[in-house]
Amino acid sequence: MPKITPFQSIRPKPELASRIAALPYDVYNRREALTEVNKEPLSFLKIDRAETQFSDETDTYAPKVYAKAKELLDAMIADGTFITEASPCYYIYELTMDGRSQTGIAACSSIDDYLNQLIKKHENTREEKELDRIRHVDTTNAHTGPIFLVYRSKQEINEIVHNAKNEPPLYDFISPDGISHRVWKISDTKVIARLEALFAALPCTYIADGHHRCASAVKVGLKRRAEHPDYTGEEEFNRFLSVLFPDDQLYIMPYNRVVKDLNGLSSESFLKEIEKAGFTVEYFGNRQIAPCQKGTFGMYLPSGWYLLTAHESLFSSDPVKGLDVSILQDNLLHPILNIQDPRIDKRIDFVGGIRGLEELERRVSSDMAVAFSMYATSISELLEVADAGLLMPPKSTWFEPKLRSGLFLHKLS
Repeated sequence: MPKITPFQSIRPKPELASRIAALPYDVYNRREALTEVNKEPLSFLKIDRAETQFSDETDTYAPKVYAKAKELLDAMIADGTFITEASPCYYIYELTMDGRSQTGIAACSSIDDYLNQLIKKHENTREEKELDRIRHVDTTNAHTGPIFLVYRSKQEINEIVHNAKNEPPLYDFISPDGISHRVWKISDTKVIARLEALFAALPCTYIADGHHRCASAVKVGLKRRAEHPDYTGEEEFNRFLSVLFPDDQLYIMPYNRVVKDLNGLSSESFLKEIEKAGFTVEYFGNRQIAPCQKGTFGMYLPSGWYLLTAHESLFSSDPVKGLDVSILQDNLLHPILNIQDPRIDKRIDFVGGIRGLEELERRVSSDMAVAFSMYATSISELLEVADAGLLMPPKSTWFEPKLRSGLFLHKLS
């Protein structure tokens, strides 16, 4: 019984929403974040990445950086750039990319549901990556970036969402990357109660994107509980900001791989080892390979593109071992290229599918020896792994479009 609740949002004035809304903080490196903030001074990225307000010599994780984030947020609330909703609400958030729309419900989820595995994950988190967001949430006293959650589609919820979209939207804009964003508010208490009951009838929800942000939000909530031993469970720090989407509307792009060297092999020897490992190898020259079915992989070397097709013997009924990312890791990257742990190996890097195959060619021509284009993990595979209580290999999914930060803020107190 997931506990999904409305919240008293802090949100941008309608005429400023398009300027404030920003891609998630972890999409950018420091240089890219600074470029974005210089381009749009109202961008919420200046709060999510407050190191952009300091010289390059300043440590990204210095205490003064988090203090600056709080200062900037408080100032934008004080001057009316952000407004505070009069009462707790749900919000309907529609994103449209290349003519395909997905519509979620912005709400608060329970940290207890995460702790009790009613919010299921499919990736491990790394403590060093959590620490940054723990400090950011704790210092600003706010959840600023929503966690991207999934639920198995339910017709009654879909109907409520559909009806809400018949009203005029609060926000309606197209971001610089061409994504359309529309937001509606649900404030009717009967509809709110109905939505709470419908979500409570679901067996669970799932993290699609934002594992580190979610883990960080939960840890801040536990920290606040320790600081307030008389807590009742109703305090805002017991909840975190999320947007929940039905599984049948989501689109996962591939998460491609690039490797720095061939582990001492020549190109000819490398190709022979791949065939020995159980792949059929076909040469396609300059014709780019974007795999169109499970068990196939594009591979780019300086000599051109190759199509790799895994033999049936490499497939597995295990939810994790049967993933294409696992087939490549277990049968090629590890045994041939000696990539033993892709989470920590400095010889491998990951390229989101949104960057296209040209980016793979560019990396091989600059700092890498070989690139692999992947067939995307499906949402059904993700749910199957999570339901089994298992974890995917790192960088298995790339969701598009990305939720924007700054459209909904949730104060912890």
